[in-house]
Amino acid sequence: MDWSDTPEEAAFRAELRAWLAEHAPAPAGSDADERMAQRHAWHEQLYAAGYIGLSFPAEVGGRGLPATFEAILNDELGAGGHPPPPPIGHLSHALRLYATEEQRARWLRPMLSGEERWCQGFSEPGAGSDLVSLSTRAELVGEGSERRYRIHGQKVWTSEALWADWCFLLARTEADVPPHRAISVLIVPLEAPGVEMRPIVTSAGAREFAEVFFDGAEVPESHRIGAPGQGWPIAMALLGYERGPADVGWVARLTKLLADAEADVRSGRLQPTEVQRQALARAWVHLRALQVHVQRRLSDRLDGSVPGPEGSLDKLLMTTSDQLLSRVLYELRGAASVLDETTIMDPYLWSRAQSIFGGTQQIQRNIVAQRVLGLPR
Repeated sequence: MDWSDTPEEAAFRAELRAWLAEHAPAPAGSDADERMAQRHAWHEQLYAAGYIGLSFPAEVGGRGLPATFEAILNDELGAGGHPPPPPIGHLSHALRLYATEEQRARWLRPMLSGEERWCQGFSEPGAGSDLVSLSTRAELVGEGSERRYRIHGQKVWTSEALWADWCFLLARTEADVPPHRAISVLIVPLEAPGVEMRPIVTSAGAREFAEVFFDGAEVPESHRIGAPGQGWPIAMALLGYERGPADVGWVARLTKLLADAEADVRSGRLQPTEVQRQALARAWVHLRALQVHVQRRLSDRLDGSVPGPEGSLDKLLMTTSDQLLSRVLYELRGAASVLDETTIMDPYLWSRAQSIFGGTQQIQRNIVAQRVLGLPR
């Protein structure tokens, strides 16, 4: 197996590094709105330079490149300590795969360019890990060209909803069918009457999340993605991208954290105990195993295939690697971990959430057991 860059990939990597050396943004501020404004400007800058939607067709604003180029972008951004690309890969791929030509023309290019911002309305207070039990409902009302969905329900832990224009919403639309066939995807403008948002402040002091309430909000029937009741397979395809370490860029960022710690140990700035040295070594081994799995998974997708259930194994490995590394770095730096929150505390707190968001550890193990190993329920 040869996972080194092809000549085309090497040329792209060199081009990207040269661009980043000239255009890398300044560190983000501490104010939530300021940070989001900086992230949005970075999104637009990456798109203008041709680095968003690399694997998408040119007619929707992409460059038609293999998925490995998306991974190279994530690698270089993470290795350089630059802000990640916008968290729209999973949503944009869902639109690419399931939206009509008219829907892609309306929503996909503005999503990729950053002209319009998006959030994902999946989790509910009573339906997080057991997503198929969601209770948000959308009822078809009206006749003919006036048919529209009227939505009632609540979503929670909705990332970046406070700054979003559109919500990629899962709602129960069908009656008298099995639960997996009763869910549809609706595209909902968050400025519509009947939509209310309330911020959620995290343990890290951020207000990235929000509760979103739908009290009779309406959207045209043309805002449904896919067929009625097709929401579950669309959601599973979307989550395949959201759970992929190569697609979300975690590997390079963890690698940089580990490399920085190694440099501090070798220079004598940090003096770990023998137990901490062994923990750093375990973190290195786990991270290397994750890298190999990611490379294998990318190889599987070179024919244009979408991520499959095997990605749950990568998600499990990513969570273990992240939590192990963040814990040892937290302990290694002692009081500085608490005093210098932006360096260690934020990654540590986020690592605790890894075992929940994108599907809990238990859900991932069930997927691996049933859909990868073929074990009975």
